[in-house]
Amino acid sequence: MPERPRVLELVRRHGWNATAFQTLESGYSYFFPGDDACVAYVDTGRAWVAAGAPLAAPERLVESVGAFTAAARERGRRCAFFGIEERMKVAASGELSSMPIGEQPVWNPQEWDDVLSRRRSLREQLRRGRAKGVRIRKVTAAELSGGPTQRAIGAASRQWLASRRMAPLQFLVKVEPFAFPAERACFVAEQAGRLVGFAGVVPVPAREGWFLEDLVRVPDAPQGTSELLVDAFMHWSGALGCRWVTLGLAPLAGPVPGALRFARRLSTSLYDFEGLRAFKAKLEPSGWQTIYLGYPVTQSAALSLVDGLAAFTDGGFLRFGARSLFGLDP
Repeated sequence: MPERPRVLELVRRHGWNATAFQTLESGYSYFFPGDDACVAYVDTGRAWVAAGAPLAAPERLVESVGAFTAAARERGRRCAFFGIEERMKVAASGELSSMPIGEQPVWNPQEWDDVLSRRRSLREQLRRGRAKGVRIRKVTAAELSGGPTQRAIGAASRQWLASRRMAPLQFLVKVEPFAFPAERACFVAEQAGRLVGFAGVVPVPAREGWFLEDLVRVPDAPQGTSELLVDAFMHWSGALGCRWVTLGLAPLAGPVPGALRFARRLSTSLYDFEGLRAFKAKLEPSGWQTIYLGYPVTQSAALSLVDGLAAFTDGGFLRFGARSLFGLDP
């Protein structure tokens, strides 16, 4: 069986981390420590950086971590697991050290109407968006596969990325809303027939949950567009009987190490870490889950952090910095 369909089957069986479905997007290599386990990773040239935890049954997590670590070492690479949750942190504590890198908010969509009843400011944002004529609809898999809606979503993605000071990031934050369209969901915000935003949603099968992976609006979208997209997602997932959804990692939020707090302050001109967390917090999640970088106990924490960050850059830190700060592409 070709690799990606094989990985899709493992995601369906073992996809417990929010990052699970993202491993089907472009740019990943796959390590299979057996017939029923997989680690999706990128090779930075110095390290293999895994996208979250192995796709494996809980009783095979530690075995998969050990096999991946050994294979990386044989090829002269360090390794790290970016974006693991408490379950793997505990299960693999004998193999991996860990450091917190942010927090992930989670909701029970069955309680979303209760959130709306308590949050007057959120209701007001929804009213503003509707008053401006913004309407939300769920698109079909066929629309994601080709045609005018797919082209409009692609154009909105490009506008959104062009409006950001930071150069586009790779790895777990790439915007790829069209991979395996039959497996995902997508909501679009339209105003007078023009697409002004979209929400790309992917499954978290082992939790019977969903991850709102991409929340994108064009620069001139009316106020309330993002909130209307989230509202549609919450009501849709609630109607399915779902009790676990997330909007993904708020990076560098929560009890991160001092070096990461310093990095958060230093990079505020490029990325609004505080603003992202504040947006997610105003949606009143039912909880915040700490997300970690895991790395072998014999490996340097500082080097592991550098390796994890390198996975997000395209062509290394120097090129990424030049593109972000000066618009150059050396």
